[in-house]
Amino acid sequence: MTVEKNRPAETGSQGMPPLEPLRGGPRTAVSAAVARRLFRAAVGRLAVTVIEEPTGRRIGQGGPVMRLHRPDEFYARLGRDGLIGFGESYMTGAWDTDDLAGFLTVPAARMATLVPPSLQRLRALVTPRLPHHQRSTEANSQANISHHYDLSNDLFALFLDETLSYSAALFDTSTTRVAKGPGSVGDHLVATPPEPVDHDDPRRHGPDFAEAQGRKIERLLDEAGVTEGSRVLEIGTGWGELAIRAARRGASVHTITLSVEQLELAEERIAAAGFSDRVHVELMDYRALAATGATYDAVVSVEMVEAVGHEFWGTYFSTIDQVLAPGGRVSIQAITMPHDRMLVTRDSHTWINKYIFPGGFLPSVEVIDEITRAETTIRLVDQLEMGDHYAETLRRWDRRFLAQRDAVLGLGFDDMFMRVWHLYLAYSQAGFASGYINVSQLTFTRETP
Repeated sequence: MTVEKNRPAETGSQGMPPLEPLRGGPRTAVSAAVARRLFRAAVGRLAVTVIEEPTGRRIGQGGPVMRLHRPDEFYARLGRDGLIGFGESYMTGAWDTDDLAGFLTVPAARMATLVPPSLQRLRALVTPRLPHHQRSTEANSQANISHHYDLSNDLFALFLDETLSYSAALFDTSTTRVAKGPGSVGDHLVATPPEPVDHDDPRRHGPDFAEAQGRKIERLLDEAGVTEGSRVLEIGTGWGELAIRAARRGASVHTITLSVEQLELAEERIAAAGFSDRVHVELMDYRALAATGATYDAVVSVEMVEAVGHEFWGTYFSTIDQVLAPGGRVSIQAITMPHDRMLVTRDSHTWINKYIFPGGFLPSVEVIDEITRAETTIRLVDQLEMGDHYAETLRRWDRRFLAQRDAVLGLGFDDMFMRVWHLYLAYSQAGFASGYINVSQLTFTRETP
């Protein structure tokens, strides 16, 4: 499969679509008035403080402070574009806060009930739909991946740790087994929450962070049964750390990606580690795997299923089923959301879709279990839930990203990009800290007669 660097025409040099200007008129005035009323009612029930300038009006029950510098713009954007407008009004500086993640965590914990049930039924009428060009078809997927992962290897190196791992770290291995509950399909393990740690220089991560990223990868390889002689497939190469560690165990690795820049650096890192003879990195869509006829003893994928799109989850897992050798095992790290929220938000176009991950959508653990049972012979046999570890991972990334401001600007990115990525990292941290979204390592084996 031939793939070239490619961005949609509407994407600018910062990897973002241009920000649409506000338009006046009766429709904007009415939607802004509705948004103002709904926002004030919702915030009035939350443990936050919102201050509207210049009047000084205060809303909320007290807590992290949000300042509306330009309330008219904020409510107009919120009324016109909902949560996309909420994010865009932060991008323009219409509102701000000294503790972005702390503020966002409060509403995230009550996301399902912020809007009255009577109005939630109108969601399908007012929420924008995912644009056709962002759906994760074979024709669109490379552009979706390029939008984010081909921004700049140097950019990611500024805030990731030395392993260049762009996924949740696992800070320790202590766990508790809990009964079936929301976000699981049976008894499962939950990782003990980590203690937040800040090192003296915010521009650098402490050694414990790289250790935590390595611990995450080694557990996935253990769950997949990767040992000397294993034939390993990795879907989503990243910058090569998992492939290097699998090769170090004596495995042969086929790792696929749609990111040109990730592939180039991954190959350099794999060569530097001395494993070019054991690891083959290839530009390939996962859907092309079945046609190769190759089979693997272990299939591993870290936070890639989120980019598949709900229409293609069946194809993704069926492909894994097809290429898994008899007796093989599958280990996937997946960001998930509650099943009920997943059902009502399918096809929605979000701020994250528009500015960060085009075409992305989070599955639930339940839907993964349903699809694999209905369409494959692999079965979910183990789950490690570790959402608190992702909150800490993101907190560290965001801290380092902000501390590297001059270096980010030196790469050619601008102040708007800084605000977009700070919001992305803090918004994601809030999701995990509140429990609205989660991350798990999921292990699958083939069903036996």
